[in-house]
Amino acid sequence: MSSGAPGAERGIVAVGCSRPAAIGVSGLRLAVVLTLGLLAACSAVAPTGTAYIGASVLDGRSDTPKRDMVVITRGTRIEAVLPREQYSKPDATTEVDVTGLTIIPGLIDAHVHAPRWAMPRFLAWGVTSIRDLHGPLDSTLALRAELRSGTLLGPQYYTAGAMLDEAPTTYPDALPVTDETSGRKAVDRLAIENTDLIKLYSRLEPAHFAAIADEARTLKMPMTAHLGLVDAVSAASMGVRSIEHLSGIPEATLADPSALYAAHRQGFFAGWTAFERAWAGLDSAALARTAAALVQQNVTMVPTLVLHDLLARANEAATNALPEFADMPAAELTAWNVPGMIRRAGWGPGDFAAFRAARPRQDLFLREFIAAGGTVATGTDATNQLLVPGASIHREMALLVQVGLTPMQAIKAATGNSARLLRQDSIGVVAAGKVADLVILSADPSVDIANTRRIKWVVRGGRQLSPDSLRAAWAP
Repeated sequence: MSSGAPGAERGIVAVGCSRPAAIGVSGLRLAVVLTLGLLAACSAVAPTGTAYIGASVLDGRSDTPKRDMVVITRGTRIEAVLPREQYSKPDATTEVDVTGLTIIPGLIDAHVHAPRWAMPRFLAWGVTSIRDLHGPLDSTLALRAELRSGTLLGPQYYTAGAMLDEAPTTYPDALPVTDETSGRKAVDRLAIENTDLIKLYSRLEPAHFAAIADEARTLKMPMTAHLGLVDAVSAASMGVRSIEHLSGIPEATLADPSALYAAHRQGFFAGWTAFERAWAGLDSAALARTAAALVQQNVTMVPTLVLHDLLARANEAATNALPEFADMPAAELTAWNVPGMIRRAGWGPGDFAAFRAARPRQDLFLREFIAAGGTVATGTDATNQLLVPGASIHREMALLVQVGLTPMQAIKAATGNSARLLRQDSIGVVAAGKVADLVILSADPSVDIANTRRIKWVVRGGRQLSPDSLRAAWAP
């Protein structure tokens, strides 16, 4: 307001949805009429929420679907989950009829190696959170920053950064450990970089492993491990809270695992081959004892059955032409070079037969582990050979059902169980106040786990996405 204008001759009226404007008395009546209209327009603001009406909801907690429900999202969060008869439309809300559809929490892949190109692939398959267990430290941290800032569309991202491995490391971008001091310093570096957890790798010498675990416990850094020279029960006693790939189980179960340790010291492929071969000869009673010991230590198992299953058939033509390969960039398919991997590993027909013979014992161990009260979370090892980002978690859930889990238990493994492993209480469940990460399916997966693939929409942080649109965006 101008200081020179007589106050009695001027008034302040809010015009539009912006700051007040000064007008003369002669125009006041017209301005009031215009303002009332503009205020009415302001009240009809653009929708800030969405109500999904009429779906069955598998909320990640209950063992049974909740029928004819309404899920309301507002911004990035779930505002309400309620029966349709209790629903009345809130202001600024778009309604979407999802009658006959099923809503589940966004899926969580708890073991990935995820480059930037994989992010929309995960979303297209309903994976809204991922736990990245190794990559170049700088690039994984940069990717996390992009995803958390919203400048890159993708899942919620949690990372171990670079894993810790004995020098010379299996992968050149791992953090090398040569003694207890370097192991502790590597943990300190990851703590400074604020990684979400640390990963210990298979060739760490036991003394170095113990020093790393001690430092991580001191700094309250969550630990996971792909084990080799330390058995699973010993690792759990040092504070490792999740075991990847069922590693360390044969070593904990055999009366004399020295041959396995010798193989791990020869190198990654020698260790993996010996580890897989060992499963078929494991005693069922001894496996049950190992399972019970790990349950007592409150360890979560991330079995990556899809990895074991596909590697056991990596020499078969059908395995190298899976339908979900259509979602892979051509250059990445070429880079997998599965025949080259088989040559490097030195695998022949006898090895593949042994890997296939291992699978029933791996399933038996999981049944014993679950029967004893153990927790299983889903992980896939995507984007390593044969493991398509996003699609592989659906194979993992199907394999868990083959083990003996119900479809609901398999879904919980991919939602609530994985969320707890990440120590995140705002994901993995459909409930008021939680992050609006949802998958809307055209069929009920509690009846058939294959229905998790029948994705109509994915909701990531309240944003409704079409898998077809995501695929169209990355198409060449």
